[in-house]
Amino acid sequence: MDTAGTTNTRHALPILDSGQISALKPALADVIEYRKSGLSLNWIVGCPLECGYCVRHLFDNFGMKVPRRLMSDEQAVQALVGHRYFRPHSTPIQLLNRATDPMLPVVKPHLFTVLRALDAQELTNHVLVITRWRVTPEDCAALNSLRHLRVTVLVTHSGIDHQGIEPVDSRIGADSLRTLFEHAERYRTVLYWRPIVPGLNDSEAHLHRARELSAYAHATVFTGLFFRQEIADYYQAHGLPLPYEDTARRKIMPEQAEQRILDYFHTPEAANAQWGALFRKTSCAVAYAHGEADYNGHYGIRELCDICPSEQIARCAGAWVRPGLAQVTADARALGATGPVEIDERAIIVEGLDEPPRYFLQHGYGFQCHDRSKPHHHRLHGRAPIGWPGPAENGTAP
Repeated sequence: MDTAGTTNTRHALPILDSGQISALKPALADVIEYRKSGLSLNWIVGCPLECGYCVRHLFDNFGMKVPRRLMSDEQAVQALVGHRYFRPHSTPIQLLNRATDPMLPVVKPHLFTVLRALDAQELTNHVLVITRWRVTPEDCAALNSLRHLRVTVLVTHSGIDHQGIEPVDSRIGADSLRTLFEHAERYRTVLYWRPIVPGLNDSEAHLHRARELSAYAHATVFTGLFFRQEIADYYQAHGLPLPYEDTARRKIMPEQAEQRILDYFHTPEAANAQWGALFRKTSCAVAYAHGEADYNGHYGIRELCDICPSEQIARCAGAWVRPGLAQVTADARALGATGPVEIDERAIIVEGLDEPPRYFLQHGYGFQCHDRSKPHHHRLHGRAPIGWPGPAENGTAP
């Protein structure tokens, strides 16, 4: 990378030809995916890190260890800002979060090229970068040089020491977190404590370690394991201990594991932040780190907020507005919604819309938007029912 942060052509990653791209699973070849945390841009595929639970299993590219581009960095920027769901200054963005690690030495020059191109357009969107690899002071300087984007670097840490499941040394991420926190000026850094698996990385020592690391982050978010059938198949084929008997569409975060974490972080004497800057949801942690209200409207799911610092609850309460049914219905119909549209005290409820248009509505209104056929049960918002054996507090079966 040169001093302007652009990619040196001589060292640029090669671009796959059309024949190679057409051989990929269509979902992998599609560089933009709308996720809950934002429009996800993935123009580079291939990763040498061999985390057994990686979502790359879902895209049939876990065997791709050498990163390659699907298009140029300039084309990637154009694809993002020209996407039909992109709203300047509003839509949250994720860069390189599903098929490679953005801070790999051969990948990060392209990451910085795209960041600088977006920043040059004076866009102020949130940008999330997730890594478990090395971050240097020079990388921090490049991040601090961005003048407009609201950048958050989330550093993945699990503490898992099973070499078959997670061969990457957790100390790499820990060092990166400290470096990022020490040099943070214009960006923020979040400890992304995941995946937490009971019996594997939730011992007293693991909890202690995570709490120590949380001191080097502007916020901490904890979450469970995304355990789909493709990942379970990999575990079985490689003789890895299966963490659960079943797979699930959503992340698995058992009740007892969550309670142990909350008990460990609880500090009753800290009246306004009894759990510190600890959050259940990624966007809540990102928003808090930047001193803003949550852009996913989680305030409508009040049980999620019971560990949040009081200042953040007040911030989200002030920004949370229940939208009008007529306008929401018109917007949902324009996106292809079928059936009745409802709005209750927690969410907009629609039918016939898959995740991208639902997240488009959610981020536009700052209000949750759910599919009627995939309800979010009390206390299990966005989580699999595995590990929650009893009825929920309000009597709703998980």
